[in-house]
Amino acid sequence: MFNKFPNSFLLFILITSSFTTLAQATKPNFVWLVSEDNSKHYLKLYDPQGATMPNVESLAKEGLIFNHAFSNAAVCSTARSTLALGSYTPRLAMNNHRPYKQAELPEGLKPISLFLKEAGYYTSNDVKTDFNFEDQDGIWNKSARKASWRDRKDGQPFFHMQTFTITHESQLQFPANDLENVPSQHDYKNITLPPIYPNTDLFKYTYARTLDNHLKADKQIGEVLNKLKQDKLMDDTFIFYFGDHGGVLPASKGYLFERGLHVPLIVYVPKNFRHLVHEDIRELKHTYVDGFVSFIDFAPTLMKLAGLEASDKQDGSAFLGKDIGLNELKARDTTLGYADRFDEKYDLVRSLRKGKYKYIRHYQPFNPDVLYNAYRFKNHALKQWRDLYQAGQLNPVQTTFFETKPVEALYDVENDPYETHNLATDKQYRAKLIQLRQELTSRLKAMPDLGFYPESWQVQHALAAPEKFASSNKTEIAKLIDIADLQLSEFSEVKDQLSKALTSDNQWHRYWALINLSWFGNDIKEYHPIIEKFLHFIGLNRFSQEIKTIAPIVQDIVENDPNLLNRARAVEYLAITGQLNANQSIEQLVTQSNNDIEALEMMNIATQLHDTKGTKFNFSVKPEWHADFKGDLTDKQQKNLHYWLTNRMNYLKQ
Repeated sequence: MFNKFPNSFLLFILITSSFTTLAQATKPNFVWLVSEDNSKHYLKLYDPQGATMPNVESLAKEGLIFNHAFSNAAVCSTARSTLALGSYTPRLAMNNHRPYKQAELPEGLKPISLFLKEAGYYTSNDVKTDFNFEDQDGIWNKSARKASWRDRKDGQPFFHMQTFTITHESQLQFPANDLENVPSQHDYKNITLPPIYPNTDLFKYTYARTLDNHLKADKQIGEVLNKLKQDKLMDDTFIFYFGDHGGVLPASKGYLFERGLHVPLIVYVPKNFRHLVHEDIRELKHTYVDGFVSFIDFAPTLMKLAGLEASDKQDGSAFLGKDIGLNELKARDTTLGYADRFDEKYDLVRSLRKGKYKYIRHYQPFNPDVLYNAYRFKNHALKQWRDLYQAGQLNPVQTTFFETKPVEALYDVENDPYETHNLATDKQYRAKLIQLRQELTSRLKAMPDLGFYPESWQVQHALAAPEKFASSNKTEIAKLIDIADLQLSEFSEVKDQLSKALTSDNQWHRYWALINLSWFGNDIKEYHPIIEKFLHFIGLNRFSQEIKTIAPIVQDIVENDPNLLNRARAVEYLAITGQLNANQSIEQLVTQSNNDIEALEMMNIATQLHDTKGTKFNFSVKPEWHADFKGDLTDKQQKNLHYWLTNRMNYLKQ
């Protein structure tokens, strides 16, 4: 067969092939080493009380230590989806943790592993993905336990991601008597706890145990680094060590405090590819960098270092490259955070940190942070914290986790690292509060943020084409944000606007007006104790003048709104203000619903009333919740849904 071609042509083919192999060999490799549920607070590199991690510290000695690295989300699947895509998940209907159904990826938006794979990289993952998008098959060359770069072709560049689960919160779900029976390597008696926690031996021991787990994680990381050294790849491989979000003690993972978002990040720049970073960074070793980087920036960074064209579908920007100098990096000072459903616990919280100031916006502030979540309460330190709260044995800072939240909060995180002193009402910080409030609002509208629709609506209308849905509903989302922001004013100033929203033909205008009313209800009840019972339910008509024009509208929504979730929100308001015992009403609405995720949303309302008002419920499992969903849900999705619903119902029966 070869005789058909002249020898010169065969020589050309061989030379071309050699050049191709050489070109591939001159591309850098990438390794992501990811420790689960890990904020920066647990490493001695950042905190004197942190764990000594020799292998991670060996990377730091040769690389960059980022003082301000952030996950944009505070829980696994939303954080990892952001990381993989370089995009904010609330604009992609991927904002809820382990969703009822995964969303479709918009055309042109790909996970970083697929971008690199299509560019000739070998991509491997050991082993966790936990993404909120569909079409995950084929985005890696291999994703399995013990997958590694060693399966690639000779000379082929690679991207390898490896997750270390030993630091996951599940490792702290040990029996309470471990305190007496299982010694910790770190002496818990020497632990100084953050001021938000009760100063108990069990809490200090739990802290010590997670430090112990970091020692184990470091050994596992060392095994990966040794393989790279054995394969003589250290000089060719960018290595990133980081946490997949904050954690792992109670009130960390899942929350937009620094302890839930602020992750460690070490970047090792390999000797043979220092020319890919700016000249003022190339020779830096063991250098702390103050510039802000977020998970949206990781994928663009790899694409830039790999020589790939930037994607306009990504929201982040590269933080390493020939044209990104140290001064430019240091000037970056802003990060956005988001928190939505966390297992069966619903909430809607957004945050913006700019420099040393952190702004947090609670859109459903009547939900206490501690709103019951079954998986979290497998941690005995959290159980003890709740018991001490119920016994009245906590100080004001320690009780905050169990109380109604402020609509907005402003913290100076340099001077108040555990965010215990809210500056939002301090006149001295009024200008900063307004600045960050306005910037956050502008960013959410620009996305636009689909979290302002209930998950049940997203499932029905957004998942198949989230980017298109967001674009076509951008104006409506902006209006919903404006209605939600009526919470920021005094009730008397926005009463007419609330009435207009409550009587709107737009069901989501009514939805957000009702949420606002539930918030104002607390204030009105506090300052107008004459509010007692609701006229048509109890037979009394003693109202404050302010609320009198609103209550009949709410009654009409309870009885007639075609949106069952709006009816549930109306019941929530009436229950919060003491005008209705919500037990029977919520149960009836859940029974009427033919939408399983809508039923879960209503049960979240029931949980809020259970935890704050002591309301007792008695839900029973509907037969169809055990059905196979006629193929609509995968086994894993069905298992998740049943887990959430069962957790809620079992708790509400207590």
